Amino acid sequence: MLTVAPEIEVLARFGRALADPIRCRILLSLREAAAYPADLADALGVSRTRLSNHLACLRDCGLVITVPDGRRTRYELADARLGHALDDLRTAVVAVETDRSCPDADTAGCC
Repeated sequence: MLTVAPEIEVLARFGRALADPIRCRILLSLREAAAYPADLADALGVSRTRLSNHLACLRDCGLVITVPDGRRTRYELADARLGHALDDLRTAVVAVETDRSCPDADTAGCC
């Protein structure tokens, strides 16, 4: 039986999280600043229920954390280095090719 290194599992989890356009938009938004779910839903133009499901996925993947703020909960990236990684990935992908699409893009699930 082949064992997978923890680093590979983490990268695969990150990849699955990025496989959904809404989750990508959430991460890119949180890269700019921490946000409350209602504000994120409005900014991204998605329902609060749908956003909540994606935030739960990202939280379960370990990519975002919740920060209690009085009676509200704020979301932010789990580590500032994720913002840098997102910037690096975004610019690298754009530099390679922008006119391509992934044939499996519609089948990607949550982490």
